[in-house]
Amino acid sequence: MTYTPTRPATSVFLTVRGLRQHALHWPGQGRPLVLLHGWMDVAASFQFLVDALNTEQPVWALDWRGYGQSAWSGQDAYWFYDYLGDLDAWLDHIAPGTAVDLVGHSMGANAATLYAGVRPARVQTLVNLEGFGLPDMPATQAPDRLARWLDALREPTQLAPYPDQAAVAARLQRNNPRLTPDRAAWLAGQWSAEREDGRRVLCADPAHKRPHAQLYRSSEVLACWARIQAPTLFVEGEDDSLAAYWGAHFPRAELDARLAHIPRLERTRLMGTGHMLHHDDPEGLANVLQAFWEGVKPR
Repeated sequence: MTYTPTRPATSVFLTVRGLRQHALHWPGQGRPLVLLHGWMDVAASFQFLVDALNTEQPVWALDWRGYGQSAWSGQDAYWFYDYLGDLDAWLDHIAPGTAVDLVGHSMGANAATLYAGVRPARVQTLVNLEGFGLPDMPATQAPDRLARWLDALREPTQLAPYPDQAAVAARLQRNNPRLTPDRAAWLAGQWSAEREDGRRVLCADPAHKRPHAQLYRSSEVLACWARIQAPTLFVEGEDDSLAAYWGAHFPRAELDARLAHIPRLERTRLMGTGHMLHHDDPEGLANVLQAFWEGVKPR
């Protein structure tokens, strides 16, 4: 069985803040829907969700800098707030002077949720797919964190190649056993690129693997979240990804307290899915999103 997109995308390249960046575009009419992928992922990751959505909206999915078909930064480390700067510039191109429907997954959801508080007039609705944030980092962690960052800068970074596309697909399914073989095979072609020697390598700058120097200060994040004006939906999978990733370092009570800062928040859980819920059940997720949108604004 072979997966074929039912709503194919076109590629759009734009020089954003001096860097050639890429987005997938599904043309349509009305308010744009903008999709933001997570760490070590690509814009094409949303193809299954776009196919499942019953919408005529124009849809955009961005390849963050250093991912997919977007250029690498040329630096030895990435700064998280550059994603907000890039998003702001993309929205000036996609929807100048108007608001969009914004959906982010994981790291992309963290960027989207911050942006919605900093630029509330640009976001009509917000959907956060398992964008938990990080455990709070007190100032006392700064010396050791900076030391680890400096140590990492001394070491070259590279991503291990795969012998062929089938091996990439197998890796995707090991990471997420719920991903069906046909979707894994298709996604492997988007998630990796062929090298001159015939082997394949992930479409990501290896520098993304380095630790960040800056601390995660939840008080700063929550000050932004409190300014969100858009109706917001927070979606989790059935699996407890928060506990799996962080354990006692980030208890659920802390997540609940953080989400309470978002003024117009709804929460739901999509059964039968894990962290990659847009891969595990794109049809179910599409139903959840469309019910949310229909409940908060005219379509």
